[in-house]
Amino acid sequence: MFTGLIESIGVVRSLRRTAGSGILSVSAPFADDSYLLGESIAVNGACLTVVAFGAGGFQADVSPETLNCTTLVTVKAGQQVNLERALRLGDRLGGHIVSGHIDTVATLADLRNDGNAQRMTFALDPVCNRFLVEKGSVAIDGISLTVNSVDVDSFSVAIIPHSLQNTTLAMMKIGQRVNIETDLIAKYVLRLFPGGRETTPADRPALSLDFLAKHGFL
Repeated sequence: MFTGLIESIGVVRSLRRTAGSGILSVSAPFADDSYLLGESIAVNGACLTVVAFGAGGFQADVSPETLNCTTLVTVKAGQQVNLERALRLGDRLGGHIVSGHIDTVATLADLRNDGNAQRMTFALDPVCNRFLVEKGSVAIDGISLTVNSVDVDSFSVAIIPHSLQNTTLAMMKIGQRVNIETDLIAKYVLRLFPGGRETTPADRPALSLDFLAKHGFL
């Protein structure tokens, strides 16, 4: 589990492909360099497991599913990536609850200045876009951000100077693809609706003690 607050920017050393999967090697300037075998690190938002480590970096296995569903399939040596180590008990939850399980990939469609911030608009599959709400949360390449507006097939966020300076967002260009993890709570709430779809007020079940008990709230 992660928070979406980036700890450091790492540099890809290599992505070695092996029969549909891969081994990713990353230089990682964490303040605490004491890695643990098997620990989780989010790389551009994708949760990976450390399988080896050495001076100033680590290696992680990348499954075929992760390669197919994220932008990690296209990373190159020398590319910068956002890094966050897993949340520990007692840590502050300064962003929002992020699982590290990427839902889809979005494309930067528009980029413009907005006061002291940059407003970024991303094109996103409507199937995933339904999990976004204005003033809700979204993780873009592992970065916890607040959704400013939502359209049928796009959404926008405002990036403050601190986020630009401490993540890879400052290097974003129109047409660039990013990893998207939508709000975990929104996915579970929508799943509780009949048929796993959004419903109208007319066909939603009435809220009752029986309904809450049936769905695990009591």
